[in-house]
Amino acid sequence: MSDPENGERVCSGCGLVIEESPIDTGPEWRAFTVTEKESRSRTGLGASLTLYDKGLSTVFKGDRDASGKKLGGHAMIKMDRLRRYDNRSKFDETWRRNLSVAMAELDRMSAILHVPNNVKEQAAFIYRKALKADLIRGRSIDAFVAASIYAACREAEVPRPIKKVSEVSTRDHSEVARTYRLIIKELKIRMPVDEPMKFVPSIAAKLSLRNDTEQKAINILRTAKIKQGLVGKDPRGLAAAALYMACLENDDRRIQKEVARAAGTTEVTLRNRLRGLETSIAPDSLRMIDLPNSTPISA
Repeated sequence: MSDPENGERVCSGCGLVIEESPIDTGPEWRAFTVTEKESRSRTGLGASLTLYDKGLSTVFKGDRDASGKKLGGHAMIKMDRLRRYDNRSKFDETWRRNLSVAMAELDRMSAILHVPNNVKEQAAFIYRKALKADLIRGRSIDAFVAASIYAACREAEVPRPIKKVSEVSTRDHSEVARTYRLIIKELKIRMPVDEPMKFVPSIAAKLSLRNDTEQKAINILRTAKIKQGLVGKDPRGLAAAALYMACLENDDRRIQKEVARAAGTTEVTLRNRLRGLETSIAPDSLRMIDLPNSTPISA
């Protein structure tokens, strides 16, 4: 039993004082409404890898002492000088300056790409591992940030193509791809293999296809997977080819050029994957009509 007047914890059976002067772990502030209480917090931001100092550094702030009294002239000058020295010492090391620039770029790219927080944390972790392994010396920080985001998206199986990541980055596509391959090789990261079924919904949404057409494409890919027809092929090209075949079956009119553009691939790749799928599954189960690319598809 607690006795708030005396600041003691007492046994309700025998009256033994169990604890004297307990520490109050509640907040230091007062709140007079429920909204005001919920809007205030006792602690600040938790530790995060996306912050260059992980959110654990301290700062010189304010112009008052511990009792709330305003500081005098000499004390203010001294505190300003200490604050300036403290800020300079934090960025005195090269890796701190590197992380400061990299985490700012990571925030910018993650906001544009709408990357989830767990993927953002993983991207920061991959970048820190690359920095610790001394891979960034003499190379572009922005390229490593973009490659880390793409690697984190692939690990979490979040569909973000490397071309889209490169468009958001300040570096070109070839440099980002080269940096990604370097990270995978040097850090020995094993990436999960993307299945084409993952890309079907996004491509179908861009083409405004019916739900039955989308489901038909997924069934085609599942049948080809059982017969080992998806091994070693570009998953986006396979998804586009399966959607094209589903359009033929369901009379959902689209042309090859539209399907290839929505998938981010070429018409040549689409036709090659189309022939591969046709060979993998039963040829007589689908009717394939070879029409010019400028003519809508019809069953």
